[in-house]
Amino acid sequence: MNKFTYDSSVRVKMGAPDHLRPGQPASVFGVFLPPDREGSYFDQFAPGVVYSIEYEDGEAADVHEDLLESL
Repeated sequence: MNKFTYDSSVRVKMGAPDHLRPGQPASVFGVFLPPDREGSYFDQFAPGVVYSIEYEDGEAADVHEDLLESL
């Protein structure tokens, strides 16, 4: 089961790579469950759930569940 749902308020955990902007607030707008992770793009992520998040300035990133926490 995934930890977050669409429109959840999250932030990337401190210690994550800088390009993921640790500590900045964001909202979930996409959820990729393991059966939905098709294609080589998802090979860069560990097994599990991947979320598309949008930061307050409109920038977006895909982040593995282990790197996110609730606000």
